[in-house]
Amino acid sequence: MPLDEANRKSRAASCFAAAICAVAALALTGCNAANGIGQLILVDPSQYDVYHCKDLSDQWVLLNKREAELRAEIDRANQTAGGKVVGAMAYSSDYQTVLTQKKMVQQQAAEKKCELTQTYQSDQTVR
Repeated sequence: MPLDEANRKSRAASCFAAAICAVAALALTGCNAANGIGQLILVDPSQYDVYHCKDLSDQWVLLNKREAELRAEIDRANQTAGGKVVGAMAYSSDYQTVLTQKKMVQQQAAEKKCELTQTYQSDQTVR
């Protein structure tokens, strides 16, 4: 087999492998963005255990703001060609982390009988 033909076949095989990897990555990114399957989210489950009602309420406000910021960035990215993939890759893990943190704050607030509002209600009965 001539050297040029061997090089051409080798390059074609490399391009094919790269294309397969790219398609797989896009497919997995789509899955992660859609429902969080296979996504690694590093959030400490006991992170909010020591928070009092005011702290939980303050954290709730911050998480809602962060969720809105990330949602706006994802929506903005979706407006461009190929932006959906870029948005999913750039923001989906942060977005899923914020959603997980919100669930944890809600659970702690329910356990401590706190209301998640911007107005602070005394948590003296919890202590």
